[in-house]
Amino acid sequence: MLVSRGARHLAIAMSAALVLTIAACGEDAPPSQADTSATPARLYGTDGNMINSFGDEFKDQAGMLAGMKGTTPLTPLSADFKARLKSVRADLSDYLYAAETYDAMVISAIAAEQARSGEPDAIAKQINSVTTGGEECDTVAACLTLARAGEDLSYRGVSLTRGGFTDAGEPSTASYGTLHFGTADRLDDSKTEYVGAGDESTTTTKKPPRAGTGGDKPKPLKIGGLLPETGDLALAYPPMEAAAALALKEINAAGGVFEQDVVWLPGDDGTNPDVAKETVAKHIAAKVSVIIGAGASSISRAVLPDVVKAGLVLFSPCNTDAGLSTIDDSGLYFRTAPSDILQGRALADVILRDGPHKIAIVARNDSYGTGLQDNVKSELERAGFPADMIETLVYEPPTPAAPDIDFTAGANQIKAHGPDGVLVIGFGESAQVIKAMAKAGVQIRH
Repeated sequence: MLVSRGARHLAIAMSAALVLTIAACGEDAPPSQADTSATPARLYGTDGNMINSFGDEFKDQAGMLAGMKGTTPLTPLSADFKARLKSVRADLSDYLYAAETYDAMVISAIAAEQARSGEPDAIAKQINSVTTGGEECDTVAACLTLARAGEDLSYRGVSLTRGGFTDAGEPSTASYGTLHFGTADRLDDSKTEYVGAGDESTTTTKKPPRAGTGGDKPKPLKIGGLLPETGDLALAYPPMEAAAALALKEINAAGGVFEQDVVWLPGDDGTNPDVAKETVAKHIAAKVSVIIGAGASSISRAVLPDVVKAGLVLFSPCNTDAGLSTIDDSGLYFRTAPSDILQGRALADVILRDGPHKIAIVARNDSYGTGLQDNVKSELERAGFPADMIETLVYEPPTPAAPDIDFTAGANQIKAHGPDGVLVIGFGESAQVIKAMAKAGVQIRH
């Protein structure tokens, strides 16, 4: 489902969108272009572009990503889980947010069974509690059995392996992977490292209301998808789609919810607010209880008012915008992906290990991009990195009306600054940032 950008050349004029922050360093003259052109820069990425399908954007410049490294929320995945994913999508080559999507689906089903209701508000009141405080269970069948018996339980799945959810409806702990692109513009799994983050003590201790008893059997639980089938985040769709399909298959194989098969209604968020809003409207009309998505944090922000007004649950497997922890959601928004506050720390650590002297951070201008940019910058400064050696730039994400980006101005300013490390925060379109840097003469260290 990756939308090729090679044919589009992705270019939006940056003159108005570019934000550059360079503090003067005493009376030292800025380095000359000749000096900076000799400075090779390491490339760094994040969860939006540290994925194998991102390498497909460089078929005409093979090896461009060699040596690029970055972080993504990632739990060591068992061979069994990968095999189960491939049983529903044999051509799967990436696993980004597959674990988080699977867990979001399963938690939603368990919470509905625990609530003994298909009403979204009743389900929402059980979601945090099924991740903490009871008998631990780590399979769909075992957890649904406990829920049907009215037993208190703690779901431990694929991504949720240590702490449960916080009061805000997100993981208290997380695992991050440090990923590396190899010479073939593919991730070298042999170099992947894992690091834990977060604090289990922030797991919620609140008890949910007692589930209802008796009455008519609820109607089949309906879950709607709001995933990036198209748009700039489409490169991440295949593993999320496969994980949703696997979870649905295993939930229904374990007896479903309310002794009925759970119904899945797929839907595209388009990495576009207008597309996402249309999908949400369809799900509201179809009377779904839970919506799994959106992909991008900015898209969830755009549709959340509509979802809340309709009284549905919005449960994202991949939103990382830190501001979503405190957004006004009437208790209806949840996520299995950790906040970028945690990723900012992990990514700053990866960058600092290489001992850079100057850093440029380029981000797409939305809540995900600028939020993570701010977090990484703060973590670098907190570690003692000089603020005047950090350059920050943003670019406007592509839109259907303006599908191209021209990062020439930004690339030239990066070259003039002469960083030895460049972090690119974006989705598929961020390939054009890297290509523009290379065209401007920024030497990339492979």
